Amino acid sequence: MTKILEGIRVLDFGRFLACPFCGLLMASMGAEVIRIERPGGEADRSMGLMAPNGENFFMLTMARNKKAITLDVRSPKGRKLLEALVKQSDVIIDNFSPEAKKEMGLEYISLRRVNPGIIVASVSGFGQYGPYSQRRCFDPIAQAMSGSMSVTGFPGSPPTRASVPYVDMAAGLYAALGIVLCLYHRDRTGVGQEVDISLMDTAVSFGGHYFSEHLVTGEPQEPVGNHSRYCAANLYQARDGWVFLSLLTDGIWRRFIRTAGMKHLEYEPRFKDDMSRYRNRDILDPLVAQWVADRTVAEVMELLDRVGVPCGPVKTIAEATEDPHVWAREMLVQVEHPGFGKFPLPGLALKLSQTPGDVNTAAPKVGAHNEEIYCGLLGYTEHQLEELRDQQII
Repeated sequence: MTKILEGIRVLDFGRFLACPFCGLLMASMGAEVIRIERPGGEADRSMGLMAPNGENFFMLTMARNKKAITLDVRSPKGRKLLEALVKQSDVIIDNFSPEAKKEMGLEYISLRRVNPGIIVASVSGFGQYGPYSQRRCFDPIAQAMSGSMSVTGFPGSPPTRASVPYVDMAAGLYAALGIVLCLYHRDRTGVGQEVDISLMDTAVSFGGHYFSEHLVTGEPQEPVGNHSRYCAANLYQARDGWVFLSLLTDGIWRRFIRTAGMKHLEYEPRFKDDMSRYRNRDILDPLVAQWVADRTVAEVMELLDRVGVPCGPVKTIAEATEDPHVWAREMLVQVEHPGFGKFPLPGLALKLSQTPGDVNTAAPKVGAHNEEIYCGLLGYTEHQLEELRDQQII
Protein backbone atom coordinates (compact mmCIF):
# COMPACT_ATOMS: atom_id res chain seq x y z
CA MET A 1 0.00 0.00 0.00
CA THR A 2 1.31 3.46 -0.92
CA LYS A 3 2.24 5.70 1.99
CA ILE A 4 1.39 9.36 1.86
CA LEU A 5 5.01 10.63 2.03
CA GLU A 6 6.59 8.15 -0.37
CA GLY A 7 8.97 9.97 -2.73
CA ILE A 8 9.96 12.56 -0.11
CA ARG A 9 13.61 12.48 0.97
CA VAL A 10 14.56 13.93 4.37
CA LEU A 11 18.08 14.62 5.60
CA ASP A 12 17.85 14.20 9.38
CA PHE A 13 20.49 16.01 11.45
CA GLY A 14 18.36 15.60 14.58
CA ARG A 15 19.91 14.73 17.93
CA PHE A 16 18.37 13.53 21.19
CA LEU A 17 14.54 13.65 21.14
CA ALA A 18 12.49 16.47 19.58
CA CYS A 19 14.01 16.53 16.10
CA PRO A 20 14.52 12.76 15.83
CA PHE A 21 10.84 12.33 16.74
CA CYS A 22 9.92 14.60 13.82
CA GLY A 23 12.05 12.44 11.50
CA LEU A 24 10.49 9.29 12.91
CA LEU A 25 6.99 10.56 12.11
CA MET A 26 8.03 11.40 8.56
CA ALA A 27 9.70 8.01 8.08
CA SER A 28 6.69 6.14 9.44
CA MET A 29 4.51 7.82 6.82
CA GLY A 30 6.73 6.74 3.95
CA ALA A 31 9.44 9.39 3.63
CA GLU A 32 13.02 8.26 3.06
CA VAL A 33 14.63 9.69 6.19
CA ILE A 34 18.43 9.62 6.22
CA ARG A 35 19.99 10.22 9.63
CA ILE A 36 23.31 12.05 9.16
CA GLU A 37 25.91 11.67 11.91
CA ARG A 38 29.52 12.68 12.28
CA PRO A 39 31.98 9.84 11.57
CA GLY A 40 31.84 7.43 14.48
CA GLY A 41 28.30 8.39 15.50
CA GLU A 42 26.60 10.94 17.73
CA ALA A 43 26.34 11.31 21.51
CA ASP A 44 22.69 10.27 21.60
CA ARG A 45 23.74 6.73 20.69
CA SER A 46 25.29 6.30 24.13
CA MET A 47 22.79 8.01 26.44
CA GLY A 48 20.41 6.16 28.73
CA LEU A 49 19.79 2.50 29.38
CA MET A 50 21.35 0.00 26.99
CA ALA A 51 19.54 -3.01 25.52
CA PRO A 52 21.12 -6.49 25.77
CA ASN A 53 22.59 -6.06 22.26
CA GLY A 54 24.58 -2.99 23.38
CA GLU A 55 22.42 -0.35 21.69
CA ASN A 56 20.52 2.20 23.73
CA PHE A 57 16.74 2.13 23.86
CA PHE A 58 16.52 5.75 22.76
CA MET A 59 18.17 5.02 19.43
CA LEU A 60 16.28 1.75 18.97
CA THR A 61 12.98 3.59 19.25
CA MET A 62 13.78 6.97 17.64
CA ALA A 63 15.80 5.75 14.64
CA ARG A 64 13.46 3.01 13.48
CA ASN A 65 12.34 3.22 9.84
CA LYS A 66 15.33 5.47 9.09
CA LYS A 67 18.56 5.06 7.14
CA ALA A 68 21.92 6.18 8.54
CA ILE A 69 25.03 7.68 6.98
CA THR A 70 28.08 9.47 8.34
CA LEU A 71 29.36 12.84 7.11
CA ASP A 72 31.67 15.57 8.39
CA VAL A 73 29.83 18.62 7.08
CA ARG A 74 32.46 21.00 8.50
CA SER A 75 35.12 19.80 6.06
CA PRO A 76 35.32 21.14 2.48
CA LYS A 77 34.74 17.68 0.98
CA GLY A 78 31.92 17.11 3.42
CA ARG A 79 30.26 20.36 2.31
CA LYS A 80 30.48 19.20 -1.28
CA LEU A 81 28.77 15.94 -0.39
CA LEU A 82 26.13 17.84 1.59
CA GLU A 83 25.35 20.04 -1.42
CA ALA A 84 24.98 16.97 -3.62
CA LEU A 85 22.54 15.47 -1.12
CA VAL A 86 20.59 18.71 -0.77
CA LYS A 87 20.08 18.89 -4.55
CA GLN A 88 18.34 15.52 -4.43
CA SER A 89 16.35 16.01 -1.21
CA ASP A 90 13.12 17.67 -0.17
CA VAL A 91 13.55 18.39 3.52
CA ILE A 92 16.32 19.00 6.04
CA ILE A 93 15.65 18.78 9.76
CA ASP A 94 18.07 19.81 12.51
CA ASN A 95 18.13 20.95 16.11
CA PHE A 96 21.09 23.32 16.00
CA SER A 97 21.35 26.91 17.20
CA PRO A 98 21.62 29.65 14.53
CA GLU A 99 25.36 29.95 15.18
CA ALA A 100 25.95 26.20 14.77
CA LYS A 101 23.82 26.10 11.60
CA LYS A 102 25.98 28.82 10.07
CA GLU A 103 29.19 26.94 10.94
CA MET A 104 27.84 23.74 9.37
CA GLY A 105 26.42 25.33 6.23
CA LEU A 106 22.85 24.44 7.21
CA GLU A 107 21.32 27.91 7.07
CA TYR A 108 18.19 28.06 4.94
CA ILE A 109 19.45 31.12 3.06
CA SER A 110 22.47 29.08 1.88
CA LEU A 111 20.65 25.83 1.19
CA ARG A 112 17.93 27.40 -0.93
CA ARG A 113 20.61 28.60 -3.36
CA VAL A 114 21.49 24.94 -3.86
CA ASN A 115 17.86 23.80 -4.05
CA PRO A 116 15.11 26.47 -4.22
CA GLY A 117 12.52 23.85 -3.29
CA ILE A 118 14.27 22.71 -0.12
CA ILE A 119 12.36 22.87 3.17
CA VAL A 120 14.49 23.39 6.26
CA ALA A 121 12.93 22.63 9.63
CA SER A 122 14.89 23.70 12.69
CA VAL A 123 13.87 22.52 16.16
CA SER A 124 15.98 24.47 18.65
CA GLY A 125 15.72 25.50 22.27
CA PHE A 126 14.70 29.13 21.76
CA GLY A 127 14.24 29.56 18.01
CA GLN A 128 16.26 31.15 15.23
CA TYR A 129 15.87 34.70 16.58
CA GLY A 130 15.20 36.44 19.88
CA PRO A 131 17.33 37.25 22.96
CA TYR A 132 17.88 33.59 23.89
CA SER A 133 18.37 32.16 20.38
CA GLN A 134 22.00 31.12 21.00
CA ARG A 135 21.30 29.41 24.32
CA ARG A 136 21.14 25.64 24.71
CA CYS A 137 17.99 24.00 26.00
CA PHE A 138 16.44 20.65 26.87
CA ASP A 139 12.84 19.70 27.63
CA PRO A 140 13.00 20.31 31.43
CA ILE A 141 14.52 23.76 30.90
CA ALA A 142 11.63 24.73 28.63
CA GLN A 143 9.20 23.36 31.25
CA ALA A 144 10.94 25.47 33.88
CA MET A 145 11.16 28.73 31.93
CA SER A 146 7.64 28.55 30.50
CA GLY A 147 6.02 28.41 33.95
CA SER A 148 4.90 24.82 33.54
CA MET A 149 6.92 23.51 36.48
CA SER A 150 5.49 26.19 38.77
CA VAL A 151 1.96 24.81 38.34
CA THR A 152 2.92 21.13 38.46
CA GLY A 153 3.01 19.19 41.72
CA PHE A 154 1.19 19.68 45.00
CA PRO A 155 0.64 22.88 47.00
CA GLY A 156 3.77 23.59 49.03
CA SER A 157 5.96 21.23 47.00
CA PRO A 158 8.95 22.42 44.94
CA PRO A 159 8.34 23.14 41.24
CA THR A 160 7.98 19.79 39.52
CA ARG A 161 8.69 18.71 35.96
CA ALA A 162 6.53 16.28 34.01
CA SER A 163 8.44 13.01 33.65
CA VAL A 164 7.13 12.42 30.14
CA PRO A 165 9.08 14.88 27.93
CA TYR A 166 5.98 16.43 26.43
CA VAL A 167 7.77 19.59 25.23
CA ASP A 168 10.23 17.57 23.15
CA MET A 169 7.54 15.35 21.69
CA ALA A 170 5.19 18.25 20.96
CA ALA A 171 7.98 20.24 19.29
CA GLY A 172 8.63 17.24 17.05
CA LEU A 173 4.95 17.11 16.18
CA TYR A 174 4.88 20.85 15.42
CA ALA A 175 7.90 20.41 13.15
CA ALA A 176 6.32 17.50 11.28
CA LEU A 177 3.12 19.49 10.79
CA GLY A 178 5.11 22.50 9.60
CA ILE A 179 6.97 20.37 7.06
CA VAL A 180 3.76 18.89 5.68
CA LEU A 181 2.28 22.40 5.33
CA CYS A 182 5.43 23.51 3.50
CA LEU A 183 5.24 20.52 1.17
CA TYR A 184 1.64 21.49 0.37
CA HIS A 185 2.74 25.07 -0.29
CA ARG A 186 5.61 23.86 -2.46
CA ASP A 187 3.26 21.73 -4.55
CA ARG A 188 1.40 24.93 -5.43
CA THR A 189 4.36 27.30 -5.82
CA GLY A 190 7.48 25.21 -6.35
CA VAL A 191 9.20 27.14 -3.57
CA GLY A 192 10.46 25.78 -0.26
CA GLN A 193 10.62 27.64 3.04
CA GLU A 194 11.96 27.50 6.59
CA VAL A 195 10.19 26.04 9.62
CA ASP A 196 11.30 27.54 12.94
CA ILE A 197 10.21 25.52 15.99
CA SER A 198 11.48 26.15 19.52
CA LEU A 199 11.06 24.18 22.73
CA MET A 200 10.27 27.40 24.60
CA ASP A 201 7.57 28.40 22.10
CA THR A 202 6.09 24.91 22.32
CA ALA A 203 5.94 24.95 26.11
CA VAL A 204 4.37 28.43 26.15
CA SER A 205 1.79 27.42 23.54
CA PHE A 206 0.70 24.41 25.60
CA GLY A 207 0.16 26.58 28.67
CA GLY A 208 -1.27 29.53 26.76
CA HIS A 209 -4.51 29.86 28.73
CA TYR A 210 -2.51 30.34 31.94
CA PHE A 211 -0.79 33.35 30.38
CA SER A 212 -4.11 34.86 29.30
CA GLU A 213 -5.65 34.30 32.72
CA HIS A 214 -2.75 35.94 34.51
CA LEU A 215 -2.54 38.93 32.17
CA VAL A 216 -6.28 39.59 32.45
CA THR A 217 -6.98 38.75 36.11
CA GLY A 218 -3.58 39.17 37.75
CA GLU A 219 -4.26 36.09 39.84
CA PRO A 220 -1.29 33.81 40.62
CA GLN A 221 -1.35 30.28 39.24
CA GLU A 222 -0.66 27.66 41.89
CA PRO A 223 -0.10 23.89 41.71
CA VAL A 224 -3.18 21.84 42.56
CA GLY A 225 -1.74 18.34 42.77
CA ASN A 226 -3.86 15.75 41.00
CA HIS A 227 -6.90 17.98 40.80
CA SER A 228 -7.93 19.20 37.37
CA ARG A 229 -8.40 22.93 37.19
CA TYR A 230 -11.89 24.29 36.72
CA CYS A 231 -13.82 21.09 37.50
CA ALA A 232 -14.21 18.28 40.03
CA ALA A 233 -11.50 15.71 39.26
CA ASN A 234 -8.86 13.94 41.27
CA LEU A 235 -6.97 10.75 41.95
CA TYR A 236 -8.67 8.54 44.52
CA GLN A 237 -7.56 5.43 46.40
CA ALA A 238 -9.76 2.37 46.08
CA ARG A 239 -9.43 -0.79 48.19
CA ASP A 240 -6.82 -2.29 45.85
CA GLY A 241 -5.35 0.57 43.86
CA TRP A 242 -5.85 4.08 42.52
CA VAL A 243 -8.35 5.49 40.04
CA PHE A 244 -8.70 8.91 38.43
CA LEU A 245 -12.17 10.44 38.02
CA SER A 246 -12.95 13.41 35.77
CA LEU A 247 -16.35 14.89 36.56
CA LEU A 248 -16.20 17.62 33.94
CA THR A 249 -19.54 19.06 32.72
CA ASP A 250 -22.89 19.11 34.49
CA GLY A 251 -24.09 16.00 32.66
CA ILE A 252 -21.18 13.85 33.85
CA TRP A 253 -21.51 15.27 37.36
CA ARG A 254 -25.19 14.35 37.53
CA ARG A 255 -24.53 10.83 36.25
CA PHE A 256 -21.87 10.36 38.88
CA ILE A 257 -23.88 11.53 41.88
CA ARG A 258 -26.87 9.43 40.85
CA THR A 259 -24.68 6.33 40.46
CA ALA A 260 -22.85 7.08 43.73
CA GLY A 261 -26.07 7.57 45.71
CA MET A 262 -25.47 11.29 46.16
CA LYS A 263 -28.46 12.61 44.23
CA HIS A 264 -29.14 15.04 47.08
CA LEU A 265 -26.10 17.06 45.89
CA GLU A 266 -27.70 17.86 42.53
CA TYR A 267 -29.20 21.11 43.81
CA GLU A 268 -26.46 22.00 46.29
CA PRO A 269 -25.46 25.63 45.44
CA ARG A 270 -21.80 24.97 46.26
CA PHE A 271 -21.70 22.35 43.49
CA LYS A 272 -23.92 24.07 40.94
CA ASP A 273 -21.34 24.12 38.10
CA ASP A 274 -17.79 23.08 37.22
CA MET A 275 -16.07 26.13 38.71
CA SER A 276 -18.15 25.91 41.89
CA ARG A 277 -17.25 22.26 42.30
CA TYR A 278 -13.58 23.09 41.71
CA ARG A 279 -13.57 25.98 44.20
CA ASN A 280 -15.32 23.82 46.81
CA ARG A 281 -13.18 20.76 46.17
CA ASP A 282 -12.10 20.61 49.82
CA ILE A 283 -15.74 19.92 50.73
CA LEU A 284 -16.58 17.67 47.78
CA ASP A 285 -13.37 15.64 47.63
CA PRO A 286 -13.85 13.68 50.88
CA LEU A 287 -17.32 12.58 49.73
CA VAL A 288 -16.01 11.21 46.43
CA ALA A 289 -12.95 9.75 48.13
CA GLN A 290 -15.07 7.78 50.61
CA TRP A 291 -17.27 6.37 47.85
CA VAL A 292 -14.19 5.17 45.93
CA ALA A 293 -12.46 3.86 49.08
CA ASP A 294 -15.36 1.48 49.78
CA ARG A 295 -14.85 -0.27 46.43
CA THR A 296 -12.22 -2.02 44.37
CA VAL A 297 -10.82 -0.41 41.24
CA ALA A 298 -12.77 -2.91 39.13
CA GLU A 299 -16.04 -2.07 40.92
CA VAL A 300 -15.50 1.67 40.43
CA MET A 301 -14.68 1.16 36.76
CA GLU A 302 -17.69 -1.08 36.14
CA LEU A 303 -20.17 1.29 37.79
CA LEU A 304 -18.87 4.46 36.16
CA ASP A 305 -18.12 3.01 32.72
CA ARG A 306 -21.72 1.84 32.56
CA VAL A 307 -23.05 5.40 32.90
CA GLY A 308 -20.37 7.17 30.86
CA VAL A 309 -18.34 8.81 33.62
CA PRO A 310 -14.68 9.20 32.53
CA CYS A 311 -12.43 7.20 34.84
CA GLY A 312 -9.26 5.16 34.63
CA PRO A 313 -7.06 3.04 36.86
CA VAL A 314 -3.49 4.09 37.58
CA LYS A 315 -1.20 1.53 35.98
CA THR A 316 2.51 0.98 36.16
CA ILE A 317 4.49 0.95 32.92
CA ALA A 318 4.66 -2.83 33.27
CA GLU A 319 0.88 -3.06 33.58
CA ALA A 320 0.33 -0.68 30.65
CA THR A 321 2.50 -2.85 28.40
CA GLU A 322 0.08 -5.72 29.05
CA ASP A 323 -3.06 -3.69 28.32
CA PRO A 324 -5.01 -5.42 25.51
CA HIS A 325 -6.21 -2.07 24.19
CA VAL A 326 -2.61 -0.91 23.71
CA TRP A 327 -1.90 -3.98 21.60
CA ALA A 328 -5.23 -3.85 19.75
CA ARG A 329 -4.43 -0.28 18.67
CA GLU A 330 -0.91 -1.38 17.64
CA MET A 331 0.70 1.09 20.02
CA LEU A 332 3.25 -1.62 20.73
CA VAL A 333 4.59 -3.66 17.83
CA GLN A 334 7.23 -6.34 17.41
CA VAL A 335 9.92 -5.67 14.78
CA GLU A 336 12.68 -8.04 13.74
CA HIS A 337 16.05 -6.62 14.78
CA PRO A 338 19.30 -8.18 13.48
CA GLY A 339 21.13 -9.92 16.28
CA PHE A 340 18.27 -9.42 18.70
CA GLY A 341 15.17 -11.09 17.30
CA LYS A 342 11.74 -9.62 17.91
CA PHE A 343 12.08 -6.19 19.51
CA PRO A 344 9.10 -4.29 21.00
CA LEU A 345 8.71 -0.75 19.69
CA PRO A 346 6.14 2.03 20.17
CA GLY A 347 3.55 2.13 17.40
CA LEU A 348 1.98 5.13 15.66
CA ALA A 349 -0.66 7.24 17.36
CA LEU A 350 -1.60 8.77 13.99
CA LYS A 351 -4.08 6.48 12.23
CA LEU A 352 -4.94 7.11 8.56
CA SER A 353 -7.65 5.04 6.88
CA GLN A 354 -6.29 5.14 3.30
CA THR A 355 -2.54 5.73 3.67
CA PRO A 356 -1.52 4.39 7.08
CA GLY A 357 2.03 4.49 8.31
CA ASP A 358 3.84 1.61 9.94
CA VAL A 359 6.94 0.50 11.81
CA ASN A 360 8.81 -1.95 9.61
CA THR A 361 12.57 -1.57 9.97
CA ALA A 362 14.86 -1.56 12.99
CA ALA A 363 17.17 1.31 13.90
CA PRO A 364 20.32 1.32 11.72
CA LYS A 365 23.89 1.10 12.95
CA VAL A 366 26.26 4.05 12.46
CA GLY A 367 26.79 4.59 8.74
CA ALA A 368 24.79 1.50 7.81
CA HIS A 369 23.60 3.06 4.54
CA ASN A 370 26.77 4.86 3.44
CA GLU A 371 27.21 2.65 0.40
CA GLU A 372 23.55 2.83 -0.61
CA ILE A 373 23.39 6.63 -0.41
CA TYR A 374 26.85 7.67 -1.61
CA CYS A 375 27.21 5.03 -4.31
CA GLY A 376 23.58 4.36 -5.21
CA LEU A 377 22.23 7.93 -4.98
CA LEU A 378 25.27 10.13 -5.64
CA GLY A 379 27.17 7.78 -7.96
CA TYR A 380 30.42 7.44 -6.02
CA THR A 381 32.53 4.33 -6.63
CA GLU A 382 33.58 1.85 -3.96
CA HIS A 383 37.14 3.18 -4.26
CA GLN A 384 35.99 6.78 -3.74
CA LEU A 385 33.91 5.66 -0.78
CA GLU A 386 36.94 4.02 0.81
CA GLU A 387 38.96 7.20 0.29
CA LEU A 388 36.27 9.21 2.08
CA ARG A 389 36.42 6.75 4.97
CA ASP A 390 40.20 6.97 5.15
CA GLN A 391 40.00 10.78 5.21
CA GLN A 392 37.33 10.58 7.94
CA ILE A 393 34.89 12.53 5.77
CA ILE A 394 32.32 9.78 6.34
